[in-house]
Amino acid sequence: MNTRPKPHEKAPPIVRYRIPAGEAQSELRVKNSRFIGTAGHAPSDEAAEAFIARVRARYPDADHHAWAFWLGGLSQGMGSSDDGEPGGTAGRPMLAVLQDSSLHEVVVVGTRFFGGIKLGTGGLVRAYSDAAREALRKLPTQECVLHHIGRINIDYSLYAALEHLLPRYGIKVEEALFADQVSLLLAVPHEQAEEFARLLSELSKGQVTLAGSWLEDRYIVDRVSKREQEP
Repeated sequence: MNTRPKPHEKAPPIVRYRIPAGEAQSELRVKNSRFIGTAGHAPSDEAAEAFIARVRARYPDADHHAWAFWLGGLSQGMGSSDDGEPGGTAGRPMLAVLQDSSLHEVVVVGTRFFGGIKLGTGGLVRAYSDAAREALRKLPTQECVLHHIGRINIDYSLYAALEHLLPRYGIKVEEALFADQVSLLLAVPHEQAEEFARLLSELSKGQVTLAGSWLEDRYIVDRVSKREQEP
């Protein structure tokens, strides 16, 4: 069955995706050459360039600093460079590793100290790919979750009922103002929006609805975890 959206239909939103939450390194030796893979977070082209420059400065005596970055998410931006290695043996293989992983907004630099023995095309592809893959395996990550941001005004009695229910739905209170009524600025996970809307309508007997309350959509970082499997 063809499930692609029709031209007039919107593609479903990306509800959640994972990004790096720090930096990680790998190191391997292949026929006297030393390969160091350094992976980290790059939310933009400029951030990727800055990361690559920092790694270059860290190892100024290295022979090569091949690199690749994959933004994924909403932008789908990417880039790679062999940095003097034979064409297609370093940057593009590392980019393929990034694209095959579950990560977005990620950059990796493959630093090589030449050991005097040529590895050949296949050897270089394997070495740079392995260096990138091992760095990603060690990389801590965090999840970005699509939230709908909206404001509701409710009576104090309803606020008392909702106060303990909101965490169950993963809803974050970004602002609470207390006057004649309680004004709440809420960040509601996309996956919980419909169910929470029904709950709110039921508790308020239809007096408070989320329709027309949404202000914007925003990705919010959820939690940090270690990667346990190779990408």
